[in-house]
Amino acid sequence: MSTQTTNTTTIWPTLSYANARGAIAFLVDAFGFIETAVYGEGERVDHAQLDWPGGGGVMLGSQRPDSAVGDLPTGVGSVYIVVPDPDTLYRRAVDAGATIVKGLTDEDYGSRGFTCRDPEGVYWSFGTYAGELPRTQ
Repeated sequence: MSTQTTNTTTIWPTLSYANARGAIAFLVDAFGFIETAVYGEGERVDHAQLDWPGGGGVMLGSQRPDSAVGDLPTGVGSVYIVVPDPDTLYRRAVDAGATIVKGLTDEDYGSRGFTCRDPEGVYWSFGTYAGELPRTQ
């Protein structure tokens, strides 16, 4: 008998791109996001959901004046994602043309990871650091 669990993600970074369809293709190819939903016509993306295989994901779309984040410039943002094998993802990102900002590094706090930028300039950091355990009172 298998038990199915539901993971409810409550934090979704949102990004705006000048070429949202190109960004989706890059994020899927370079990092391994899963294209879950894309709404819009032609080159315009009104809403897209890209799921991360380990849980969570990002939402993105084309820059539009009628958007709630319409004043946010494209190519702005920084997202950190916990990964078990940053070395393999690093090679995949390099092969896909990501701009490496900080190569694979072993940090003094125990993480191993790297930082790169996508074609529109959003920073993507990947590492093994999963945060600190919550403090009990």
